[in-house]
Amino acid sequence: MKVVSKQYNSHMCMICGMLNDAGVRGQFYNMEDGSVGGLFTYRDVHQSYPGRVHGGLLASMIDELAGRVLWTDRPELIAVTMDINVKYRKPVPYDVPLKGRGVYVEKLSRAYSAKCQIMSMDGEVLVDGVAKYLILPADKISPGSTMEKELDIYVPDEIKEIDF
Repeated sequence: MKVVSKQYNSHMCMICGMLNDAGVRGQFYNMEDGSVGGLFTYRDVHQSYPGRVHGGLLASMIDELAGRVLWTDRPELIAVTMDINVKYRKPVPYDVPLKGRGVYVEKLSRAYSAKCQIMSMDGEVLVDGVAKYLILPADKISPGSTMEKELDIYVPDEIKEIDF
């Protein structure tokens, strides 16, 4: 599927923060069908049992994908998680490239829900979930901070397509 544009990364987020030494540093893209796509590789610092990614970090990626669905068509807004349901289908190894995808399930003026998947590069679904979000003003989420300054890292790359 064709990539339409790339989303910005943050400074310190565990999933997309480019300055977080322990972070996943995932890259996220607006796709031609209105979904969000992600490319990422967990490392050994993300371990649960030896050779496997911690389930909490997998749930965090589902949460990140769902949060970024909002930015496919409303990039000026931010939202917080109200509810998340995650299903672990297969063990997820670290040091292996993975991809993720998120799509709207329901879109309202102040809330939305998204269905998301973490997949192997050959398309096998490893984890999936649904999250519900509440759209709020930035100062209600993080009083005194400027979200634009936190989400201002653009990492150029040559990704033009992600196979979903």
